[in-house]
Amino acid sequence: MKEISTKPYLIRAIHEWCTDSDLTPYLTVKIDSQTRVPMEYVDDGQITLNISHGAAHHLKIDNDVINFSARFNGVAREISVPMTAVKGIFGKETSQGMLFNLEAETISIQNTTGSNESPDELQSPLQPTPSPTKRGKPRLQVIK
Repeated sequence: MKEISTKPYLIRAIHEWCTDSDLTPYLTVKIDSQTRVPMEYVDDGQITLNISHGAAHHLKIDNDVINFSARFNGVAREISVPMTAVKGIFGKETSQGMLFNLEAETISIQNTTGSNESPDELQSPLQPTPSPTKRGKPRLQVIK
């Protein structure tokens, strides 16, 4: 059975928390070949997008992609961001939110049998990991 990623659920939850807290939810995106954003606003291979209800019209956060329309300099544009390109979501006013480890989603690891593990089989940076100093007890590890 294929494991479902927690990333879209966390993005939806942080978006809702920002809205409930009167914060402006912003999405930081690493540009790749599947990302559809106005390239003139891309800086250093990434873009930060306002995804509040007032700025992002018809916002849909699916498990694989985030779609919405927004105005840039008064011109309506259709935005499409694959989940794998989302670097983080945060409230503009407080910078509180969540960052994601993009490398864990894109790196393929060679195992001893010579086959590649899919990105879904890699350990999430927020899953409990054994701590060698605490005799194997699980702990959360944040990777920056």
